[in-house]
Amino acid sequence: MANSRSSGLSRAAPGSRYAAPSSEPDVFSSLVGEIYDATLDPTLWRAVLHKARDYLGGSAAAVFSKDGSTKSLNVYYDCGGIDPHYTQLYLQKYAKYDPSTTAHLLAEIEQPVCTVDVMPLEEFETTRFYQEWGRPQGLTDFGAVALEKSATGTAMFGIFREKRQGAVDEDTLWRLRRIVPHLRRAMLIGRTIELKTAEAATLADTLDGLSAGMYLIDATGRIVHANSRGQDLLGEGAALRAAGGRLLPTHADAARALNEIYASANSGDAALGRKGIAVPLASRDGEPYVAHVLPLTSGARRRAGASYAAVAAVFVRKATIDIPSAPEIIAKHFSLTPTELRVLLAIVQVGGVPETAEALGIGDATVKTHLHRLFCKTGATRQADLVKLAAGFSTPLAS
Repeated sequence: MANSRSSGLSRAAPGSRYAAPSSEPDVFSSLVGEIYDATLDPTLWRAVLHKARDYLGGSAAAVFSKDGSTKSLNVYYDCGGIDPHYTQLYLQKYAKYDPSTTAHLLAEIEQPVCTVDVMPLEEFETTRFYQEWGRPQGLTDFGAVALEKSATGTAMFGIFREKRQGAVDEDTLWRLRRIVPHLRRAMLIGRTIELKTAEAATLADTLDGLSAGMYLIDATGRIVHANSRGQDLLGEGAALRAAGGRLLPTHADAARALNEIYASANSGDAALGRKGIAVPLASRDGEPYVAHVLPLTSGARRRAGASYAAVAAVFVRKATIDIPSAPEIIAKHFSLTPTELRVLLAIVQVGGVPETAEALGIGDATVKTHLHRLFCKTGATRQADLVKLAAGFSTPLAS
C-alpha cells in the first residue's frame, strides 16, 4: 500500500539504538513467549498474530507464501483487518497485479520490504492494484519480511497499515526486526516437528516418534533426553556425538554456537534473538544437517523443561538445499530493480507493451521506460531477445 515516505527510505540499521517505550520489554517478552508456545500448538498462531499486529501498530497481520512459478498465494495464518471478500478478490484476480510480488520473491531473509522499496509513491498510486484493491479498503502501507525461501517462492510475515495508522515508520521497522528472528525460529521448528498439537507436559513422549532427532538439553549442554532418531544420530556419529553426557557437534564452530544458544535460552525466550536460528552441522561424510533450538524456559513449554531440568529442545534433521529462483538469478546478474524485473517477467508471460501495461496496472509509457532500461542493462535490442534471455535462465529443477 502507498505511504508518504520518499523512495529513498532511511532505515535504522538492525543494531542501531531506538528509544523504546518503558512498557516495551514486558510486551516484547510476552509476545516472544507466545510465539514459541505456538510452535507446539499451531492453534495459538491466530492469537499470536493478533498480539504481533498490536505490537507493530497495524490493522492486520499474516504469515503467507508467494510462489513465483505458479503465481499463487498461500495464507497459513492471519488475523483481522482484511475483509474476506477482498482476500478472495486478491487470490482470484489481483495477485497478478500486485507490484510487490517480485520484491517479496527477491527479498533477503529478515529484511523488511515496504511499498517504497517497490516503486515510487506517485507511480504506485496509479496502479490498477492500488486503485481497485488497496484504496477501497483504506490501506496505506504493507510491510513484509521473508522468513524462509525455496527454489520458487518465499514464506513471509506481513503487517497491513490503514491511513489512520500511517505508513510503516522507523518504530515499526525496529519492532519488526526484533520479532522476526523468533518468528523464523518458531516456523522452522514447527515445520520440522510437523505436529498439529503437542502437550508441552508430555513433550518427550509426544516427539519420540519424530523423523527428526530431538534432544532435551540443560544449560550446560548435557543431554537429559533423546528421542529414538536422536539416539540413532548419536550412534552414527556423523554430525553429532555424546561426550561426558553432553551433546557435541563434530565441528567446533557448531559446538560453540549451540553452547551460546543454551546459555541464552536459560535467560529466557527473548534473549535468544538471532542466535543460531538454524545451526549448520557438517557431517564427516559430507551430508549437511541443521539444528533448530526451541527454548523451554517460559510459557507452556516450561512444564516440559521442568520435568527434565531442560532449558531447550534441539531438533536435528538433514538440511535441504535452497536454490535461488530463476527471477532472482536474473535480477542479480543484470542488477535489475524490482520494477524492471516485473516488466521483464510480464513481457515474457503476456507479450507486448499494451498487454504488460494492462497486466501490471501501469501506463504504456511507464512500461516503455522500463523496457528501455532493460535493453540497456541486458544488451537486448528486441522484446524477443528478452524472452530468450529469460528462457536461458530457466532451471530443470523447477516444477
